[in-house]
Amino acid sequence: MQIYDVLIVGAGPCGLAVGIEAAKAGLSHLILEKGSITESIRRYPKRMRFFSTAENIEIGGIPFPISDVKANRSEALQYYRKVSAYYHLNFQLFTEVSHVEKKDDFFEVYTLQGVTYYAKKVVIATGYFDFPRHLGISGEDLAHVSHYYDEPFLYSFSKVVIVGAANSAVEAALELYRHDVDVTIVHRGEDFRPTVKYWLVPDVKNRVKEGKIKTRFNSLTKAIENKRVLIENTTTGQEEWLEADFVLMLVGYVPDASLLERCGVELQQPSLVPVYDSTTYETNVPGLYLCGTVVAGIHTEKVFIENGRDHAAAIVDHIAGREIRKAKELIDRI
Repeated sequence: MQIYDVLIVGAGPCGLAVGIEAAKAGLSHLILEKGSITESIRRYPKRMRFFSTAENIEIGGIPFPISDVKANRSEALQYYRKVSAYYHLNFQLFTEVSHVEKKDDFFEVYTLQGVTYYAKKVVIATGYFDFPRHLGISGEDLAHVSHYYDEPFLYSFSKVVIVGAANSAVEAALELYRHDVDVTIVHRGEDFRPTVKYWLVPDVKNRVKEGKIKTRFNSLTKAIENKRVLIENTTTGQEEWLEADFVLMLVGYVPDASLLERCGVELQQPSLVPVYDSTTYETNVPGLYLCGTVVAGIHTEKVFIENGRDHAAAIVDHIAGREIRKAKELIDRI
């Protein structure tokens, strides 16, 4: 039975950063990932560009050279793959963790594939992209409704209602409009979210002003049916049916709270923020750590690669008994 010094759940950038820090510290490690390496980024919209500059999403001290200031999806996938190879990270991909149990001196990590792994320390770095927020309305799970957007070609010459007004919604709306899609954005707020990437704001607002992208602000989505969506104006109380061949529910994502609970991590309610030490990132379960967005509960907009990657150094410092390097604080995007 092999007992690893550190077992990492999740092979996103933050999970990779933990593996790199463990390798640099001479600790044996294994990264378990239920999909491919950087699975969430692989599933991003195909032409997405990161908010952070390339240097702010680097890991392992390896420069991220690109021709532009901000990396796109393909560049990031290439970069994280090459960095992983450089550090000879140890992966077991397409292996989903069901739960973790603490024994006397080590953890047993159980997987849905029926294989159990063993480690002295465990780090959960599962991110949040697999768990979209649901509004709890009828029709939300119909076949023409999706919580993800990847590319526009499926939707050309059709009517699409987008629920949400943050980055993913705005990027999707702009790309769809430019591919002959009739787009309407529905949002409960009075305007686009203030966290929208600054270079997108004038573009989307000008398209709205021209009538090329329609909006229904101060509006709640009440129900979804075949070919139509029911909304309610929160100011007037008036209801309206919008035509919709497709509906994109782009209202954000949350970490896998159930996995954390199955591993014994306490969660604060209603924020779902886990109980952890903000210096070491160790949870209420001794030897079990959290890294990346998973620490933020429902407030996923507070943690990004650029500050989540720093958790890795603090975690491995604590495991190795070294002076702990300080991670960046939570970020407010404006």
